Amino acid sequence: MKKILTLISILIVTSIAFISLKYLENNNNSKIPTAIINNHTFKLDLAKTQQEKAIGLSKKDMLEKNAGMLFMFEKPSNLSFWMKDMKFPIDIIFIKNNRIVTIHKNVMPPGNSNDMLPTYSSKQPADTVLEINAGLSEKYNFKENDLVRLDNI
Repeated sequence: MKKILTLISILIVTSIAFISLKYLENNNNSKIPTAIINNHTFKLDLAKTQQEKAIGLSKKDMLEKNAGMLFMFEKPSNLSFWMKDMKFPIDIIFIKNNRIVTIHKNVMPPGNSNDMLPTYSSKQPADTVLEINAGLSEKYNFKENDLVRLDNI
């Protein structure tokens, strides 16, 4: 009888531990910032501070397939981005009020020259910029005026 009670106790403790781990795992995943455009979800790194915005993706060697970096600004303005120290091509998506206003596709990293770096600007004021892997805007057929849903920001 003692062995049966011990076995039942072990099963109960193991079950509680398993359920607790699953709960924590699900809650941690739900806190990941994401952008959803046309049913395509991107896991985001957030550039919150001025320094993070200045560095952007330049410290990364690559992005995972459906990952990106999000830059948010207090009020809409005519924004310009450049590719200083970037190592890989990206698509730059300018957003205002959760709608795409401009897409710069397949923006290449700069060469090794000391020339002036080109800038990539929004056609109209924007309050958010999303950078994703080059070619995904084309592959997923993103267009101006598409809705962008931001979660866990």
